[in-house]
Amino acid sequence: MFKRATAILIIATIAFGGHSAGAQQGSSDRALVLVSGPVAPTKAPDPLSPEERMQRRHPQPVKVGDLIGLPVLDDYDRTLGRVKSVVRTASGKVQLIVPYGGFLGWRQRPVAVPIEVVAIAGRQLAALDMTRAEFDAAPAWNDPKSEPVPASDIIRIGLYKR
Repeated sequence: MFKRATAILIIATIAFGGHSAGAQQGSSDRALVLVSGPVAPTKAPDPLSPEERMQRRHPQPVKVGDLIGLPVLDDYDRTLGRVKSVVRTASGKVQLIVPYGGFLGWRQRPVAVPIEVVAIAGRQLAALDMTRAEFDAAPAWNDPKSEPVPASDIIRIGLYKR
């Protein structure tokens, strides 16, 4: 989508005499060109459960200690946060705890990211089924019933190829 917006900006710049994008005022030979930034891709509702989607990603065994510190990226390869810890909820679900938000590390809040919504891509994790807006709306994680998963334990995580 970003490439399309860039192409529109280039075409508009050439077509209107090399003027920069934005509101143009003045003579009648100038036009108004509005270009927005990249638009987040919309995701169609998927009838599959998160567990079924994870199974389609061919989950592989990974040592929990190898996940600590890995960046979690959004659809535009921007870092949302880094995995701080891995916990298991009282219901047996595995979640990654990722500090999110704030500014330069200040005022970040821990967000619980289900293991089913991420996939490993080399030395990083892709948040495939959790958008930046969902990270923004997620409550701060505070679950005293969750137990940390030891770094030596092996869990399964989906694969992702860019």
